Amino acid sequence: MTRSTSTSPGTSPGDRATDRDRGSELADFLRSRRARITPDQAGLPTDGRTRRVPGLRRDETARLAGVSTEYYTRLEQGRATHPSPEVIDALAGALRLDSDEREHLTDLVARPTPTRHTPTTPQRVRPGLHLMLQTLDHVPAFILGRRTDVLASNRLARAVVTDFDAMPAPRRNVARYLLLDPEARERVGDWEQMGAETVAMLRLEAGRFPKDRLLADLVGELTLGCAEFTGWWNDHRVLRRTHGAKHYHHPLVGDLHFSYESLQPPGDTGQTLCVYNVEPGSPTAEALRLLDSWTAPQPANT
Repeated sequence: MTRSTSTSPGTSPGDRATDRDRGSELADFLRSRRARITPDQAGLPTDGRTRRVPGLRRDETARLAGVSTEYYTRLEQGRATHPSPEVIDALAGALRLDSDEREHLTDLVARPTPTRHTPTTPQRVRPGLHLMLQTLDHVPAFILGRRTDVLASNRLARAVVTDFDAMPAPRRNVARYLLLDPEARERVGDWEQMGAETVAMLRLEAGRFPKDRLLADLVGELTLGCAEFTGWWNDHRVLRRTHGAKHYHHPLVGDLHFSYESLQPPGDTGQTLCVYNVEPGSPTAEALRLLDSWTAPQPANT
């Protein structure tokens, strides 16, 4: 028995245009996900047919998800949108999606609503979070907003990464710095990994806010300015950064190794607090102490 599918009648011309764009995004995402899974990994028997595509065929994916091959083909051709929650769950299971990919799939099949349109209100960091950044003065810490915009940072973050405060406010963006500034390629120890992960973060946000004009402009700028961007973008990888390791080559104090944590402050779902922690007594902790002393503001003459 195949699972039921659903669509909703009565859409406006604008909604239908958006549906076509979302259908194309959904099709590309589904194709990229099934291409990475082999029949052996999916537990499918060998049928003797010559394989002309990497990974699973459409009919194999449809069989694993419990939908008809015809319906799944329509999904991949952008001719069917808004599958039922049961079909979404089945596709996520068949394609072995992780939590971020499942969220992205749900975003791609959701109908546009006013809450999913481009956020227009400038983001502001509340005073309590500014105070938190000052309190965390012994490690780099900063607050990211939508599109990886840097909304606030402490002195060590500006010393370790780059001085975002010296940039015009509209240019303070991690993705723009990382992918377009030649300094970033020298300073970031794992530049390609961080670059690919940052693009995956933008992909996830693009699925959530399909009409974000500023995000579209940023993607266009990165496409023109970074040779690696198009390949990473077309990979359709998505990621919500939570924690991990960072490595920087600092021109003054050498190699720095961090264990970072990314947290969403309560009441500010569009903002992320990022803290670069260090092991007490480690070479990085000592290097940060030196960097802190060298970059500390000098007291005013009295």
